[in-house]
Amino acid sequence: MRVIFMGTPDFSVGTLEELIHAGHEVVLAVTQPDKPKGRGKEMQFTPVKEVALQHGIPVFQPKKIRDAESIEKLREYPADVMVVVAFGQIVPKEILEMTPYGCINVHASLLPKYRGAAPIQWSLIDGESVTGVTTMQMDEGLDTGDMLLKTEIPISPKETGGSLHDKLAEAGAKLCVETLKALEEKTVTGEKQGETPTAYARMLDKKLGNIDWSKGAAEIERLIRGLNPWPSAYTMWEGKVMKIWEAEIFEGQKENEPGTVVKVEKDGFFVQTGNGLLKITQLQIPGKKRMEAGAFLRGYSIKEQTKLG
Repeated sequence: MRVIFMGTPDFSVGTLEELIHAGHEVVLAVTQPDKPKGRGKEMQFTPVKEVALQHGIPVFQPKKIRDAESIEKLREYPADVMVVVAFGQIVPKEILEMTPYGCINVHASLLPKYRGAAPIQWSLIDGESVTGVTTMQMDEGLDTGDMLLKTEIPISPKETGGSLHDKLAEAGAKLCVETLKALEEKTVTGEKQGETPTAYARMLDKKLGNIDWSKGAAEIERLIRGLNPWPSAYTMWEGKVMKIWEAEIFEGQKENEPGTVVKVEKDGFFVQTGNGLLKITQLQIPGKKRMEAGAFLRGYSIKEQTKLG
């Protein structure tokens, strides 16, 4: 097929590469505008733009995809289908109906669960045991279009936002190619979604990572994994932000105020939560790389009854 590909972050890249590998002709890559990054504020290409240029694919970076000029620009590239993967803008009806096969979206959840911007992280935070990828015929709603194909991915006990992102990106790339083949061969028909059983998977922000120690150890541990690597879970220690990267759940009576360090061992320290104890095993403080808690404790002193948060 002739494909217009719309996507921006790392999650989109695997699908773009898989489409090229499968022999589809990607006639245009549409991605968000470049942004300044780092101390030097140098303009940085989006991951999709980088890959598109490597393959000699023309790149279009509209500030607003719904503007008349943007829509006319897309008409200059006749295509059979548009594939949309984490593009980052709402696609208007005129574009949804521009190609014979419409717009096919790769979404990182088992729809209708976890519609929204951050389905990967929220499935971990909420304690799901399985997630997956859904391909969908896009409509004007937010992740409400007819479902085409799905693939399930089990969530391992130590899964992080980063590890699950990579698994779902790979699964989504393969599922997209499979979906286009099924559409061409007319072996798939869309299925209505129905009501979603989960809250909208809203965008992540740094405030979300501020650990509330009054919550249970299991809930906090899921938050830590879900927000790894971004934006990360954190607490305050001696006026500094301490990022928590890994922790283990232990049973324990609530004998101290939540956030109190109740025990210090060579390889970590235990913090009282609203229900159980959390052993901090990997962390990071300002100006340092992330480190095992044992290495941290060899250089810094945390005493029992220290209060975090």
